[in-house]
This record gives sequence, C-alpha cells and structure tokens, in this order.
Amino acid sequence: MSPRVAGRPAGAMTYKPPKEIARAGIQTGATKAKLSWDKALVAGFLAGAYIAIAGLLAITVSAGMPERIWGTLPSFFTGAVFSLGLILVVLAGSELLTGNLALVPLAAMSGRASLARLAENWLFVLVGNLLGALFVAYFLAVQSGVVTADLPLDRLASIAHKKGVEETEWQIFLRAVGCNWLVCLSVWMALAAEDVAGKVLAIFFPIMAFVAMGFDHVVANMFFLPAAIFAGVEGIGWGDALHNWLFAFVGNLIGAVVFVAGAYWFLYARDIAEEPGDTPSGAPEREAAVAGRP
Repeated sequence: MSPRVAGRPAGAMTYKPPKEIARAGIQTGATKAKLSWDKALVAGFLAGAYIAIAGLLAITVSAGMPERIWGTLPSFFTGAVFSLGLILVVLAGSELLTGNLALVPLAAMSGRASLARLAENWLFVLVGNLLGALFVAYFLAVQSGVVTADLPLDRLASIAHKKGVEETEWQIFLRAVGCNWLVCLSVWMALAAEDVAGKVLAIFFPIMAFVAMGFDHVVANMFFLPAAIFAGVEGIGWGDALHNWLFAFVGNLIGAVVFVAGAYWFLYARDIAEEPGDTPSGAPEREAAVAGRP
C-alpha cells in the first residue's frame, strides 16, 4: 500500500475534526473579508445565478406532481435537485451571502476581519446575488420559456404564492433561521471534507432538508418571487417580494451568526490563536508531503 494518498501521509484522516473546521473557517472568512468590491460583486453574481439555476431546475423537476397524488414527495425532489446550487457555489468558486453570514463573522470574532470589511463584503455580495438571481429569473426562466409552460408555471406560482402571500412575517423569519442554520452547516461540513465527493455529500443532505421542509432562503427567494412576477403570476408583486426578502434576510442572519458562527466560535474557534497569514490546518502537512519532506 502506498505510504501516501493524494499527498497525505499514511494514516492521516481524510476529513477535518471540528476544531480544524473552525480553523479553516476562520481562514476562509478572513480571505472573504479581504476580497475587493469588484470581485465580491462578480463572485456574488455567479452565486446568485447558481442558486437561481438550481431553483429553476427544482421547478422543472417537480412540475406536474400534484400534492393530492404525490403528497410531500415533490418537496423532497425539489430539495434533492436544489442542492446543485450550493455545490456549484462551493466547488466552482463564488460568493453566496448566506454562507458569508457565518464565515466572515467567525473571522471577525477571531480578530481576523474588521466590522467595516464584514459590512462591505455583505453589501457587495448581496447586490451581486440579487443581480445574478434576477438575470436567471428573467432571461433563463421566463424569456426562455422554461417556466411559462403550463406545468412549470403552476409549480412556480404555488411556490411564489406560499412565500410571498401565505407565510406570515413570523413564519418567514423562523423558516429563514432554520434555513440558514442548515445552509451554513452544509458549508461548515464541506470545509471538513478533503475531496470533491465528500464535499458534495456534506452539502446535499442539509440543503435537501431545508427545501423539503419549506424553509426560506433569501437568495433563492430572489429567484422564485421575481420569476413569478416576470411570468405574470397573479397576486404576486414587488411589495410581496421585498417583504419576504426583509424577514428572510433577518432570519438567515440569525441562523448563521448565532447558531453556526457564534456557537462554533464558542466551542472551538475562541481557543485558536492564529496570526494573519497562517494557513488552515492540514496545509503545512500537504505542502511537506508534496516537497518530499517528512
């Protein structure tokens, strides 16, 4: 048996334990905080588009599955394929607001990012996410005709009506808390994985769960609600969209900062002493292995 696998010493773990996830999370958050505004905007556009593409896929896959026949299975299928969005965000490389709501505060709590850089990152990533989601909603969903066919349009109308009209403010907030708790756990566990397959599996289950349970993701709703408006769905307007986005953002913020960044900083990250320029745990070992050092 080879003494090393993929540049890793024999016997080494193929994933990071929680404290090493925290170390990697701090480094990742610090890197995000240093991102220039133009790169944050472009990377945010890509992430918004990726989430919207996943939403478009979810609509097309679950269209034509009436609840009276299929029960809750359409929600499961919707969640299963929607995980594509975060897989693209993490593996292809882009900036998603909901993940940054946890990682950049984690870096700030550890003294690796200032509040000013945190706010700047959130602002430009948010704008980029919105532009990317609107682009896909208008051009790839509506102008392309993908969601204007009868079955997809009915499915889109159902999703948008629930999020834009039926849910109360308290429900949107609580569903958004649960959503981003799970989304940020996906990101957190993806940091633990050392290979692509591990990252995909880490992302899939929490994302599938939050969608199947009907939780609210502010960036996903930047696609569903505008797509319904662009498609002419009755009873949905920009006021409904803005109302949902506001309470979904606040809930997503609490879910990320309190239940992921704050909780894991308290448990693991506050005991990590790093100086600027340090690398996440595991990098020195990998570099040494590549260089042939012991």
